[in-house]
Amino acid sequence: MSSSYGSPTHTSASDVEMQTVRFVHRISEAGRLLPSSSRWNSIDLDFHLVPKSSISYDSIPSSYSKSFDYNLVITDRKYFNRFVYISASVLFVILAVVLLVHFLPHKHKHHDPSMDLKVALNQALTFFDAQKSGFYPKNSPVKFRGDSGLQDGNSTDKAAKLLGGFYDSGNNIKFSFPMAYTMTLLSWTVIEYHSKYADIGELDHVKDIIKWGSDYLLKVFVPANATSGSPTTLYSQVGSISNDTKTPNDLNCWQRPEDMKYPRPVSICDSTASDLAGEIVAALSAASLVFKEDKVYSMELTKAAESLYKLVKREDSKQGTYTAVDACGEEARKFYNSSGYKDELVWGGTWLFFATGNTSYLGDATDIFDSAESDETEFDKGIFYWNNKLTASAVLLTRIRYFHDLGFPYEDALSLSSNLTDSLMCSYLSNQYFKRTPGGLILLRPDYGEPLQFAATASFLSKLYSDYLDLLRQSGGSCSSDGFSVEMLRSFSISQVNYILGDNPMKMSYMVGFGDQFPTQVHHRGASIPWNGQHYTCEEGDKWLNSKDPNPQVLLGAMVAGPDQYDNFVDERNKPWFTEPSMASNAGLVAALVALHDPPQHSSDLKDNYLGIDLKGIFDKVHLVPSAS
Repeated sequence: MSSSYGSPTHTSASDVEMQTVRFVHRISEAGRLLPSSSRWNSIDLDFHLVPKSSISYDSIPSSYSKSFDYNLVITDRKYFNRFVYISASVLFVILAVVLLVHFLPHKHKHHDPSMDLKVALNQALTFFDAQKSGFYPKNSPVKFRGDSGLQDGNSTDKAAKLLGGFYDSGNNIKFSFPMAYTMTLLSWTVIEYHSKYADIGELDHVKDIIKWGSDYLLKVFVPANATSGSPTTLYSQVGSISNDTKTPNDLNCWQRPEDMKYPRPVSICDSTASDLAGEIVAALSAASLVFKEDKVYSMELTKAAESLYKLVKREDSKQGTYTAVDACGEEARKFYNSSGYKDELVWGGTWLFFATGNTSYLGDATDIFDSAESDETEFDKGIFYWNNKLTASAVLLTRIRYFHDLGFPYEDALSLSSNLTDSLMCSYLSNQYFKRTPGGLILLRPDYGEPLQFAATASFLSKLYSDYLDLLRQSGGSCSSDGFSVEMLRSFSISQVNYILGDNPMKMSYMVGFGDQFPTQVHHRGASIPWNGQHYTCEEGDKWLNSKDPNPQVLLGAMVAGPDQYDNFVDERNKPWFTEPSMASNAGLVAALVALHDPPQHSSDLKDNYLGIDLKGIFDKVHLVPSAS
């Protein structure tokens, strides 16, 4: 809308009467206001009723079935100006409201309503009940399990008390390294999102799982005894996976854990297994925060973590990976080979800082962070899983910088961690860094296989970080070549979980028991052999391994390894690279599910919990007041 005014003229007395004359501007059929004579020349109004064109309107027929002439009557210039100003103001207010609604933090549901995350979370936790070793709980929701592994530890020269813990996957082995990682990750989710767990009635359930694991981890660490002269001992594994076909073991014998009669050797390490020690420190420290209301148990966990950490960090202590020493991790090398130990020391030190408030542990973590990043292997960059905790440590250190910045001398490492975290988020969203399957699953390690475990933790970290930004009232972040918004992170996060739960080309939920179609031949000894009170030998178990029938038991909540990089999946029991679940993988799925679950609607602390996240709880032990900066 535009107007043009001519030069002012002198008004005679006879012209006063002309003030009431109506100046009429006729609108043509083409929608354009035609000029007419007036004392202020003309008003040129374009209503844009048809697209602009270089062709004369007189040379083409009207595009409308009917044409009308409109007459615009203006009786007073002052009122017309007022109309223009009011209209413009209304349009401006409408635009401002639209932009405000778009950019303000949203409290609406972020997930696809077709995916029931509450049910999925309950089922994903139930998988851990099926993996318990030792005296089996009578009130367990899993009814095809019983007492097992009651002789674990007795095969050592000096019998160890290694009853309990969890079987790692579809076999009957207990690996301390991924088990500790699993407990650390589950504890982290409770520390951040305990109100969500409580809201859906799963808080006691997940805490029971963590305590079952923490109790076992307390057993795998035996401090040195000055009186007896015994050294510090770490137990890294119970069970054997040797290729010896003559002697039954946990790999070549397809047998339920309740039926095991063969020897289960124990792998023994000392404090030079820095990665294993660091992960156990992290697990015990994080669990101490989960059970902070039980002061006796929490203190027991913290003291054990501090004792082990001091042994590892002692100046005369040799540091290394647990799989580098045959007695400690020769067999684990085939399944859980560790590529370094510095990321575990950063991870363990950071969690020990949260557990104790002792800034010396944070100092250790930040001092070694840059070196740990330099040692990170190329195929592990940007991935959070049992072998690499650097990306997750960066997120934790960024949390400190955002919500409890301690200033000097930690600022350089905390700044580095936040930059690394932003770059990590950009890498998840950009196809330049990581490829995706045709169905949209991110491929963080395409040559490794088992892609779901990596996608699950990426989903968790992206949603968690988006919550941090939301609490800061930030709309997003940036990195070297691109930027991202909170909504982009959340969309990515839910897309990966939706893929896992059935929104994929196979139309299959990769979590057993969820949805209408899911794997039925899961690579799992306990679920694949009938629970009928009969004892089955190793040879008899082979029948069930090679059977084409569905498992007689549904391993509820187990996330299998997943499809290949082309979205293809083969549901066959003897192809574990497709159908085997694991503790570490399921921990990532639980983390993603609880992060994406809608926050409690009855939360009273809107400042911290409108997202269902506990902003301050992780700092309960941190009493040092941050600097004013």
